[in-house]
Amino acid sequence: MGGWRDSLRVTGADVMSKDKYIEVSAAVLQRADGTFLLAQRPPDKIWAGYWEFPGGKVEPGETAYHALIRELREELGITVETAYPWLTRIFTYPHATVRLNFFRVTAWSGELHPHEGQQFSWQHPAGVLVEPVLPANAPILRALELPTLYAISNAAELGVGPFLQRLQARLDDGVRLVQLREKDLGQDELRELASQVVKLAHARGAKVLLNGDAVLAREVGADGVQLTSSQLAELPERPAVDWCAASCHDEAELRRAEALGCDFALLSPVLPTRSHPGAPHLGWEKFAAMTQGSSIPVYALGGLTADDMQIAWRHGAHGIALLRQAWVS
Repeated sequence: MGGWRDSLRVTGADVMSKDKYIEVSAAVLQRADGTFLLAQRPPDKIWAGYWEFPGGKVEPGETAYHALIRELREELGITVETAYPWLTRIFTYPHATVRLNFFRVTAWSGELHPHEGQQFSWQHPAGVLVEPVLPANAPILRALELPTLYAISNAAELGVGPFLQRLQARLDDGVRLVQLREKDLGQDELRELASQVVKLAHARGAKVLLNGDAVLAREVGADGVQLTSSQLAELPERPAVDWCAASCHDEAELRRAEALGCDFALLSPVLPTRSHPGAPHLGWEKFAAMTQGSSIPVYALGGLTADDMQIAWRHGAHGIALLRQAWVS
């Protein structure tokens, strides 16, 4: 695919006009077990031997989606059946700047064939075993560690004991990302609950983020913090945690989350919610417009159920975040 993906410098969302960069489509082929495909650059290409995501340049008159279909047919010999828009990353080279439009490809037909003589390898987000991987792909590999469901705690309504029981059951069902958001608890009660949630989650390989409190997150061994929109506006730099997310309600807040170096964001409310039935909401088309070009994964939140996962993917979401619906037995 030439040298367009060989930059070592990554920037955030697009801030340039389209005549300032080269448009590119890139594919994250994902199997049902969560593994994804990397291809090794052949000996006659620049950066030979490095591993990367398949894809190629968008030709004049093509959309990024149609370029994806053409490139995977030409490069891998497969026909794309289902592909969802995902992330956009900008890479700067000495000679040019390129914008990569990443798609998650979940269904295709045909057998993979190395039309350009490259090697293939299926890798798992928990640990990529092939090397070297092009350094510019590091943010994409990190984003692939995130599950598509983000469960937000609801101990305030359920009660602490029943919530912990449901948490354990949902962790056993496969939930792997939890936000502890209990604003009505006192600090001592919150610390005790957070410690229990972290213990349960870590025993099953799940991550826990605490809402708004990076200090307590570090104290109880949580994996990170979910910044409130006010914190997002006020903080001069990203908190010193492993995973940092942000709660956003408009495009400006999404851009701020990217600039601060957040790993992902929540965008809400997408649909009317039970807690605010008459309040304004985004709707799916506005959600898609806001997330288009995002360089970090965005979860859809507000008025959703588990059945909304597919529609969220079609509108550019990484996944969905659920509050009450996360704990339905």
